[in-house]
Amino acid sequence: MKAVKYKRIMLKLSGEALAGNSGYGIDFDVATRIAEEIKELVDMGAEVGAVVGGGNIWRGRQGEGMDRTTADYMGMLATCINALALQDSLENIGVKTRVQTAIEMKEVAEPFIRRRAMRHLEKGRVVIFAAGTGNPYFSTDTTAALRAAEIEADVILLAKKVDGVYDKDPHKYEDAKKYTSLTYIDVLEQGLQVMDSTATSLCMDNEIPILVFGLDSPGNIMKAAMGESIGTLVSNGK
Repeated sequence: MKAVKYKRIMLKLSGEALAGNSGYGIDFDVATRIAEEIKELVDMGAEVGAVVGGGNIWRGRQGEGMDRTTADYMGMLATCINALALQDSLENIGVKTRVQTAIEMKEVAEPFIRRRAMRHLEKGRVVIFAAGTGNPYFSTDTTAALRAAEIEADVILLAKKVDGVYDKDPHKYEDAKKYTSLTYIDVLEQGLQVMDSTATSLCMDNEIPILVFGLDSPGNIMKAAMGESIGTLVSNGK
């Protein structure tokens, strides 16, 4: 059996990924499929952290007319709902999991403590980081980049609805060009929709590669972790 390329992985999932085709809420068949793919990684010796967005329930920018901070905190709570759902799906198939939140809610999850998170990973537990960074105005992309740096992850696997990074929206333009590799500077200068600029800059400063790939095809998480040529790799270009 081939080994995974990356020992410690940060998996970033959009909230919409958990919604499946419904676009809202949680499709537990999809959550189970994702959990099964994560289990494969754990069984092969990879250490896995995960960040899940909240867009299937609430996005801060939906709160038009609301106080921005309040709307963002609502989004953070949505990520906690998704984290607990993913935790349940993982534990139902025998994967030991911990949810750590940036906003304290000790009755349902641990507070984020870096050393404790590292210890969980070393023991083979999946750690799901919820509630963003605990601060408004920061996206879950930035959370993934920050937590990846803190746990010293080897890569961010960025699972999306599209199978990589394109020069324009492939759903709107048939001539959209897919990139196989990019540098952080390419992404920032061209304004490509990989991660937001704060997250991309954080990855660049800490030399954390980002592999963008499509989640819709079963098995892609494993393929990405094994270093197969899928999606788009964003790195320093070395």
